Amino acid sequence: MARLQDKVAVITGGGGSIGAATARLFAAEGARVVVADVDQPALAAVVGDLGPDRAASAVADVTDSLQVGAAVALAVERFGRLDVAFANAGVFGVNAPIVDYPEDVFDRVLAINVRGAFLLAKHALAAMSDGGSMIFNSSVVGLMSDATIAGYATSKHAIVGLMRTAAREVADRGIRVNTIHPGPVDNEFQHRIEVSATGEDEARAAELFEERIPLARHASPDEIARAVLFLAGDDSAFMTGATLNVSGGLAN
Repeated sequence: MARLQDKVAVITGGGGSIGAATARLFAAEGARVVVADVDQPALAAVVGDLGPDRAASAVADVTDSLQVGAAVALAVERFGRLDVAFANAGVFGVNAPIVDYPEDVFDRVLAINVRGAFLLAKHALAAMSDGGSMIFNSSVVGLMSDATIAGYATSKHAIVGLMRTAAREVADRGIRVNTIHPGPVDNEFQHRIEVSATGEDEARAAELFEERIPLARHASPDEIARAVLFLAGDDSAFMTGATLNVSGGLAN
């Protein structure tokens, strides 16, 4: 039997590379999926790939409680239940020392990465069937940090605190709550970070980052999606409050 047979999931940031890869994998494993994002064309592409019997889309700004709540309600109304929620939407911000870090950028990063994750948890855990799974996409820098990434690193560490609190609160319902911590992924989001951090062109910036990764390469979005699938399904049935390191050894 497929690992998510007859399960229903909601994924924020569902139009991005990791969100879309996860939606495709969940659907292949038997789930029906609501993908939420601010990028309507990207959502349409994901739903077009999966078909209306398997997927639905919700245009949602994750900082808006009503819009996040509507995405969760759509999953229940369209597919009858909710079993898995993946808080995946996120932004990076800028590279700057703390003394120069723009306050408006810091506030925006925390609003999307932390408030957005909180709002999905708030609405999804209220609607989720007992025995479900809540997954937060943190980052390798939710386990470590580096200079000039105060906004991003702060937000990704905060998600771990949110996860650990939620894991305690819903354990009596058999709902598991965990974070995933990807290292550098071969996608546009990561390449922009690398160019900003190094000042090099995309190819050279990627090489410089890979020199720091013990496995000496970027992950593919599909590899991260497979780790999310592990946390979503019964293979991780005795895991809650855990931080899953998928960083190619970068955080070791």
